[in-house]
Amino acid sequence: MNTSLSGGCGCGALRYRLKARPMIVHCCHCKDCQRQTGTAFVINAIIERDNIALDQGTVAAYTMPTDSGRPHDLYRCEDCGTTVWSDYGRRKTMLFVRVGTLDEPSQLPPDVHIFTRSKLEWVGLPKDIPAFDIFYPSVEEFWPAKAKARRKALGF
Repeated sequence: MNTSLSGGCGCGALRYRLKARPMIVHCCHCKDCQRQTGTAFVINAIIERDNIALDQGTVAAYTMPTDSGRPHDLYRCEDCGTTVWSDYGRRKTMLFVRVGTLDEPSQLPPDVHIFTRSKLEWVGLPKDIPAFDIFYPSVEEFWPAKAKARRKALGF
């Protein structure tokens, strides 16, 4: 595995590394992600909780309100507040790592763009990456076979 799949917070107190490649990488353009990140979209690498090693520092969980009403727990550096990953819907075994917190975020480009119905009009999308107004039809139809097997092993 590429050793560049490690990252941390803004102040350097928190360091983590991914022990496996993510199952899939989403670029989400929904209003919640825009509001919570203060930017046009968020890029999330979906990975098993057990495949994230926290090497230094402590995370603190914060629950954010969402338009869907489902819980969204953000895990932030306890010292500086940088969000490093989140749990949409309290799945507990699967986390969404904020790709921008990686030392080399270019190593995990998006596999898909979702919720493009609320994409800011000045954001262009690459022609070769699938994009959906809301969400793709189903995990079973869209995810690669190995990723689906990993997800199934988590009980989903």
